[in-house]
Amino acid sequence: MTRDSIFLVITAIGLIPIALSYGLLPEKSPGSVFAIDANSINTVHMFRAIMGLYLGLVIFWIAGAKSESLRIPALWSLTFFMLGLAAGRVASLVIDGMPHPLLLVFLVLELVFGFIGYYLIRRSRVN
Repeated sequence: MTRDSIFLVITAIGLIPIALSYGLLPEKSPGSVFAIDANSINTVHMFRAIMGLYLGLVIFWIAGAKSESLRIPALWSLTFFMLGLAAGRVASLVIDGMPHPLLLVFLVLELVFGFIGYYLIRRSRVN
């Protein structure tokens, strides 16, 4: 297994609990940790859609880990996903102020994983 594949699998595995925390019991997981009232159907619907998005990307990243032809597209999607989340969090910091400390941890992880993904893409072009 290549470094790229290992990175894709590790990232996918790490995202599964986050995805499930959004969608399995949204009124309990994000609601209780972040003090969100997730009891309306619309809010639960949005959290479950987010879970679906995360799990769809997890499947793509695992497919990219197994298939050489999908590896670079999977790394690109991972990079854009992570850095896109980070950009939204940075915008929220500027506009809205300081969030829950766990969300700052997520920001750091998204930046790290996004830049590692980009590094792996760049490295593959050199080789």
